[in-house]
Amino acid sequence: MKTINSTPKKDGFRMPGEFEPRKQDFLIWPERTDTWRNGGKPAQQVLVDVAKEIIKHDKLTVFCSADQYENARARLPEEVRVIEMTVDDAWAQDKGPFFVINDKGEMRGVTWGWNAYGGLEGGLYFPWKRDAEFSTKLLDLENLDRYDARGMVLEGGATQIDGEGTLIITENSVLNHNRNPHLTKEEVEEYLKEYMNLEKIIWLKDGMAFDETDGHIDDVCFFVRPGVIALSWTDDVNNPQYKPLKEAYDILSQETDAKGRKFEIHKIPIPEILYITEEENAGIDICESAATREAGLPLAVTYINSYFMNNALLVPQFGDPMDQVACDLFAELMPEREIIKIWTREWSLCGGNIHCMALQQPDPNVKK
Repeated sequence: MKTINSTPKKDGFRMPGEFEPRKQDFLIWPERTDTWRNGGKPAQQVLVDVAKEIIKHDKLTVFCSADQYENARARLPEEVRVIEMTVDDAWAQDKGPFFVINDKGEMRGVTWGWNAYGGLEGGLYFPWKRDAEFSTKLLDLENLDRYDARGMVLEGGATQIDGEGTLIITENSVLNHNRNPHLTKEEVEEYLKEYMNLEKIIWLKDGMAFDETDGHIDDVCFFVRPGVIALSWTDDVNNPQYKPLKEAYDILSQETDAKGRKFEIHKIPIPEILYITEEENAGIDICESAATREAGLPLAVTYINSYFMNNALLVPQFGDPMDQVACDLFAELMPEREIIKIWTREWSLCGGNIHCMALQQPDPNVKK
């Protein structure tokens, strides 16, 4: 498929909100033993659990290595498409293409730069060459033309879009010197506006504490629908998460979206901070070129790192009293969706959750 020498904004393509109808989803089989403990087996079981829920609502493709193809194919439901692909790690949302659509039912992809969350200055693993190729490989697989935005490093989890021209993003991730030191804030905004077709960008200062991605937005908030935001929250001023979440709330409560609407903000309580145990740490391979996962390390955990599906929302669970509270709030906010609980501590141990692991492809032929 061809690379188009233009931008989505010039060509009338927009990036949909994640709550909009989708064509299918993608997951990557977790295998990296310096990220996923015990040879990746516990994390693979979570992926199987997640896949069984996704496939009830959406089509699903899972990518895996040649070594794990037989195992993945045997463990996943037959309805899941399993494809061999070489990658460096399993975070599909962050390194995947951004899909853009137009009113004619057409779809294209956008490829961004990738350096494993910071390259050689704070990045989480090395090398990352295969992950940098993932977007192009996926667009080739889906026979989609592409726009090339690789002059700017950007991860999917760093963005939250309403599908109507508004983007929420954090400065500490996207403007970090380990991502785009060659670009000014104005140049970054120009990339975002052109390649995501935006009218307004709202900058938060940072993401949640302990987030090793330098503060992705997908732990902080998501659009329930245009004008309506679900936001991670704690009332405990002594909680390390209070300060960044209060700052996010203060900024968003004073802002309007691209259509001029004030935001309706719904606070979703976060669970207690999780810490990696000695047993969990012992199962992770020690490797100088990957982030450490030592025992006692605090983890950024939230229910905001949920995943939309057609007519449903997949919500991480931690064995915390707030598990049910968060699900009840989501049910009130989205009565048209089934709220599905999934136990995902294993993915939290590695710095992410369901939204980080899964990638959505919109359906341009279904109106939102």
